[in-house]
Parts: sequence; C-alpha cells; structure tokens
Amino acid sequence: MNELTQTNVSVKRLLAQNLIGDIFMRLKLISLLIPVIFFVAVIPVSAQSSIRINWTAVTGAQSGMFMAKQEGLFKKHGLDVELIHIPSSSRAIQAILAGEIVFSFMDGSNFAQANLKGANLALVAGATNRQVFSLMARSEFKRIADLKGKKVGITRIGSSTHTSALYALGSAGLRTNDYQLLPLLEVPNIFTALSAGQIDAGVMSPPTNARAKKAGFIELMNIAKEGPEFVSVAIGTTRSYIKANEDVVRRVVRAYAEGVQIFKNNKPAALKMIANQLKVKEAEIQEDTYTQFRDYLEYPPYVSRKGMEAVLAEIAEKDPRAKTVKPEDYLDMRFVAELDKKAGAK
Repeated sequence: MNELTQTNVSVKRLLAQNLIGDIFMRLKLISLLIPVIFFVAVIPVSAQSSIRINWTAVTGAQSGMFMAKQEGLFKKHGLDVELIHIPSSSRAIQAILAGEIVFSFMDGSNFAQANLKGANLALVAGATNRQVFSLMARSEFKRIADLKGKKVGITRIGSSTHTSALYALGSAGLRTNDYQLLPLLEVPNIFTALSAGQIDAGVMSPPTNARAKKAGFIELMNIAKEGPEFVSVAIGTTRSYIKANEDVVRRVVRAYAEGVQIFKNNKPAALKMIANQLKVKEAEIQEDTYTQFRDYLEYPPYVSRKGMEAVLAEIAEKDPRAKTVKPEDYLDMRFVAELDKKAGAK
C-alpha cells in the first residue's frame, strides 16, 4: 500500500470515526433534551388546563363566582376557570367525587349527608348563611296554614328549597303529610308551574321571587329574614384535592372573595352580571336581586359555625351519626382567614 493510499484510508477512517462520534454526540444530546422537551411540553399544558367550577342554580347567591369570571379575577390570580352548570348539589357532589369537576356550590344539608357517607369533602368558602328564599303563593292564600292539602314546588328533595319549604310550612304547624311537595328541578320552573296553575305555592330565590311578585303572587314568608341561620350555599371540594393543590384552592377563594367584594361595592358591575348571567332584563328585578344579595352574601366569605350546627342538628333528627360531628370537622376556613387577616377585616 503506497503513501497516498494509506493517507486516503486514514482520512476515511478519521471521517468515519468523526461521523460515528458525531452521531453518538447527537444521540447523547437528544437523550438529554428529551426530558427537557417533555417537561416543556407537559408542564404548560397542566398549568393551563382549566379548573371546572360548578354553579347549581340561577340565583344571586352564586354571584361571587359570576363576578370573578366577568371581572377577570380568575386570570388575575393565574387561573383558567371553566364555569359549568349542574343543577343539583347532590349531582355536583357526585361529579366532584368522580373527578369531573373540582369545586362546586352546594347546600349544607347535601354536603353534610355526603360526608356522613364517607365523601370526605370540605367547605372552603361560604356564600349565604341564610336561606335566601321566599315562599310564594297564589293570591287567594293569605296564610301559610292555608296551604294544607295543597301542592308546593321545590327544586329537589334534599335541596335548599326543600329545607326552606319544610321550615316555612312547619312554622305554621303543617306536617309533611299535610301538603304535597313537587320537585321541579330548577327555581325558574317553580315560577312557571305556579303561573300555569300546576302548583299552589313554591319556594323561590331572587331573581325568580321578584318575578313572581311582579306577576301578582304573594310572599307568605321571607325565609332569609324570618328563618334561622343556616348554611344555604357554600363552596366545597375534596380534602384530597385541597391537600394536593393548596395554592390553587387559595387562589380560587381569593378570586371568589374579590368577586363578592366587587358585587357589594360596584353596583353597575353587579347589575351587568345580573343582566348577563342571571338573564334579568327588567330594571326593577335587577335592583331587587342586587339589594337582597348585597345584604346576604357573606364577606369575608366564612361559612357560619352556627349555621353548620343548625344543619347538623336537622340531619341528626334522622341520622344519629350527625350528633358526633363538630362544624370544624367539615370546614376548612383557613384560606378565608388568610384573606381576613391580610385585609384586617376583623
């Protein structure tokens, strides 16, 4: 083999070695980059995946969440929130436990009963600690006692409207076998059924009760004013979610609380929400809805201990296990307390 041939062989060997080395270097670089690419690809998707929060009824009681969406408060706190509508606390709780949603408004009774069955939920913020409902009836009924033997509309058995109906009717000495309760799924359906003569009375929240008054029906009881302190509407999730996502819960509560604050202090913004979200176009009904919930929406949004005691006492009449539960067992108010402390509200 001559010198030129040897040189050519050496060059080819060197090129081959460099090529192989280059390939190994590229493979090594790719192997190092794969976790980085995976991290970059996956983490933002996780961070940007929407948090599903459920609202259960067409009512001003859930205004804080609607205001947070309208005013961009979720985005302000780094949250991508999807508000969805499942019109029932019991169904919403099932959806939470199935992992379909993260948070939901829920009434105290359904919440507590689910926990007694092992749901392990916690309330992280309160909406209303009064049952903001009216018992509305046809004009010929002047007293609650006149509803004996009559049909009364509620949304569902076990709902806040059911609890409110039992209280209002019971206050007049009526027993559960003295009247017929008709579950109609949504509060606006109760007004529709009353207007159609399918029921004699019904439990309604604002803005529906204002529509009923305008239509000529009479208010036999304002349960918020005449009834007891009671956890009517609150926001809940699972304790496992709170433990794994404490900062997300903190930001949701913060956005919600700011929404309530804007509702109370910025009337034009609140009326805009009532018109758009609650579909109230009549100015006088917007005004009535705003006035009622300005007074009864909790801020800071604590769940009332006394109200939870009332919930548990009612359940204990049929389920003795509720007697062993303390309100603190079911509440996680530390996120609200943080806001309260920061604001120096109390």
